[in-house]
Amino acid sequence: MKNEKRLLRRKRLMDNKAYQTMQGLSRYMDRYYLDALIGIIPGWGDAIALICVVPFVYFSSMVIKSIPLTLAVINNALRDILLGMIPFFVGDVIDIFHRANVQNMQMIQGFVDGDETVIKQVNQRARQSAIVLVILLLLIALMIWALVSFGSYLYSLVVSIF
Repeated sequence: MKNEKRLLRRKRLMDNKAYQTMQGLSRYMDRYYLDALIGIIPGWGDAIALICVVPFVYFSSMVIKSIPLTLAVINNALRDILLGMIPFFVGDVIDIFHRANVQNMQMIQGFVDGDETVIKQVNQRARQSAIVLVILLLLIALMIWALVSFGSYLYSLVVSIF
């Protein structure tokens, strides 16, 4: 009975337009190396690769409704973008081997299928993403504090001159 429900859910998810879009993106961007070819265009290649992540994020957050899976997908996508930005075509070569879209697809399929190994990997990447997010928020708060402090220092300096 439980297997039947899981198979029915999987079939329903596979019939979803976003799922079919993700399969197409995985095929063209990673298996046919379009991600690496597009990455040759400075700036634009990375922007296009980032746009290609949108269906994965939508599917994991709105269809599956899993925050850890969504964080893991975003973590994987940002890692791919970062690696792809390495200059002198090194990033493009890395894109050939990294295959972030295929990895995202495997994470989503494993998560839907209840694969314990994939779920463990998803939770690990979600924790990494949460830690990085907290660090970034702390750095932003520190930057705001520094800017306010510097601004008040400049204000007191200007007032003391006049």
